[in-house]
Amino acid sequence: MRAFAELLDRLSLTPSRNAKLTLVRDYLRDTPDPDRGWALATLTGDLTFDAAKPTFIRKAVEERMDPQLFWWSYDYVGDLAEAVALVWPMRPGANREPELSEVVEALRTATRAEVQRLIEGWLDAMREPRERWALLKLMTRELRVGLSARLAKQAAADLGPVPVAEVEELWHALHPPYEDLFAWLEGRSEKPTSDNPGRFRPVMLAQAIDEAVDFAKLNPADYSAEWKWDGIRVQAVNERGVQRLYTRTGDDISRTFPDILDAFHEDGVLDGELLVMRDGKVATFADLQQRLNRKAVDAKLMAQYPAAIRAYDILAEGEDDLRTLPFCERRKRLEAFVERQHTPRIDLSPLQPFSSWPDLADLRAAPPEGDPQIAEGIMLKRVDSIYEAGRPKGPWFKWKRDPFLVDAVLMYAQRGHGKRSSFYSDYTFGVWTPSPEGGRMLTPVGKAYFGFTDEELKQIDKFVRDNTVERFGPVRSVRAEPHAGLVFEVAFEGLQRSGRHKSGVAMRFPRINRIRWDKPPREADELTTLERLLEQIEAR
Repeated sequence: MRAFAELLDRLSLTPSRNAKLTLVRDYLRDTPDPDRGWALATLTGDLTFDAAKPTFIRKAVEERMDPQLFWWSYDYVGDLAEAVALVWPMRPGANREPELSEVVEALRTATRAEVQRLIEGWLDAMREPRERWALLKLMTRELRVGLSARLAKQAAADLGPVPVAEVEELWHALHPPYEDLFAWLEGRSEKPTSDNPGRFRPVMLAQAIDEAVDFAKLNPADYSAEWKWDGIRVQAVNERGVQRLYTRTGDDISRTFPDILDAFHEDGVLDGELLVMRDGKVATFADLQQRLNRKAVDAKLMAQYPAAIRAYDILAEGEDDLRTLPFCERRKRLEAFVERQHTPRIDLSPLQPFSSWPDLADLRAAPPEGDPQIAEGIMLKRVDSIYEAGRPKGPWFKWKRDPFLVDAVLMYAQRGHGKRSSFYSDYTFGVWTPSPEGGRMLTPVGKAYFGFTDEELKQIDKFVRDNTVERFGPVRSVRAEPHAGLVFEVAFEGLQRSGRHKSGVAMRFPRINRIRWDKPPREADELTTLERLLEQIEAR
């Protein structure tokens, strides 16, 4: 457990991608089975404990110390695992510190009644706050160490070394603690079979296009264009009676969308966009959100928000792997395949004709169905490109639409998590509306927690601490007046009406585009600006 705790601690303090990759690779190389396999499952998000809940951690610490003192500590620290790790009052006489595999195996079989006592015993046995923190992060699955599942798989692949796509192709046929995977990577056994019906195929991703550089080097005749629909990228699999629906990162969301899989009646693997569609028309992302992240759906929800796949590509048909065919040939196979499905749950993303880059720019400026909220921009694909896992430079490009911008005033700030737990990094911002007294007041319109550099985070954090006017637990209200406050230029992808928000509007993907230290709050935008924008969007 000590080595795993050190790994998490160093990952949380290391900003560099390559440095994180080295840390995980070295850990996997130097740590024996099965501990390294359980660590890899934790880092990739594939390890869960049904009986372990944060409430047991809170109950355990409240039995050991004054609850009010703990909640004051929690408020100050801003992170449950870190607060408990720091204040835990150990009892003497504990046994040796547990190994990672002991913790995992105990939690996988423990009942809810046993979990709290297990937590107490392990925390007593651990001498360092860092180890207690790692234990609690393991249990709650809230690592927040800035490491993606793909980067963890890349670290494992480097042991071979083999391409990370080979590991991803095998992943859903493997099970923690992955002893057969490590045996293959270290040359001690044959490669595990990937012939697993319903498996995930690593996806091909696009590069963001640089208009000033790329268009001068590329020939329009070499590319096909289609809309980049605003849903979530998915892979639908139907193989030998096994049906699965995966996100682009390989997460299985099959049980949330049984209506799609029921309509997928021919063996094949499709790459496409998951959308809500009514009478062949794409609904906004807000409608799709009603279906996402649910453990189960009922007939009423499926009827109200009918899901569908708009297919971009076909990776397999029957027993044929089509990924090495050029895009133009795969496209023909895709068109025939979708036609045979003959269902409103699966349709085709139509190609958009263009002959020059100015033509493409005109197309990008004219959103499909007149609604800029249903497509994020344009996709470009070389007609001769194979389907290659990862993000190769050149075959595929994405040209996203320009975001909407609004100037808003910082109103509230909350501490972040993980390495940001010491900073106020989650921001609520607002725009001006008329007040009952005849003046103006700020109304919240959104929250953002990214879009700024580490140096800017420190500057905003200092502003929050220097200008706090009220405290509400981990949240601070900051000075926000016409002549005193902080203005953010907020970028967002779309806007929709919302009865859940006081302002009546909700932003899609808001982020801090620029900090307007130069702009007084009185010059920030008004709610009428957003309302007019929403009316323009709805009128298209």
